[in-house]
Amino acid sequence: MIDSDDTQQPAPRRNSFLDALKRAERKVFTRSAPKSAKAQIEFLYTRAKRSTKALAEQLGVSPRTVQRYRAGQQTKPQKRLQAALVEETESQWQPQVRAQARERAATTGGMQVEVYAYFGFECTGSSDDGRERFISTAISPAYAAEILHLQEAGATEEDLHPVVAEAITESYFTEWGSRAQGLRADFTHVRSIEIEF
Repeated sequence: MIDSDDTQQPAPRRNSFLDALKRAERKVFTRSAPKSAKAQIEFLYTRAKRSTKALAEQLGVSPRTVQRYRAGQQTKPQKRLQAALVEETESQWQPQVRAQARERAATTGGMQVEVYAYFGFECTGSSDDGRERFISTAISPAYAAEILHLQEAGATEEDLHPVVAEAITESYFTEWGSRAQGLRADFTHVRSIEIEF
């Protein structure tokens, strides 16, 4: 078990679609997730069916560390544990609220995507050369449902990329088939991506 502060967590990536989906879910919380280490440990302890051992394994610490935080003997986690507490707490916080937001996105609301990336094109006719663009567009519920289903099935960035590219092509470049017939856009070198349900 690692209880030391020797390893630092990398800064959160803003160009990962999977990370953007997590951030989107967390934006729909109706109440703030617990902030203190003790409150986070207590919440996670309850979610782990009151198993110190299970929670310790989940956080990558010793059972004694969990006990010390629960007893208030320790209050300031080292960076690695602090990052694990935040991630685990927020990923388990308000599951019904998150499920309702995902259901709305997949059935009626879709998603709003803002992406800054290099977009290239293939087309039967002519089109602009590829270039960096900032695009903000709505993704239809059908695409949102496919994306969320793939995420739940454990999809990687590479699995999601073609679906997201197709969704952006349809909503932004071809306006749901009303123009630029046969256009296919793809994007690379993603600088940032944000999603809202």
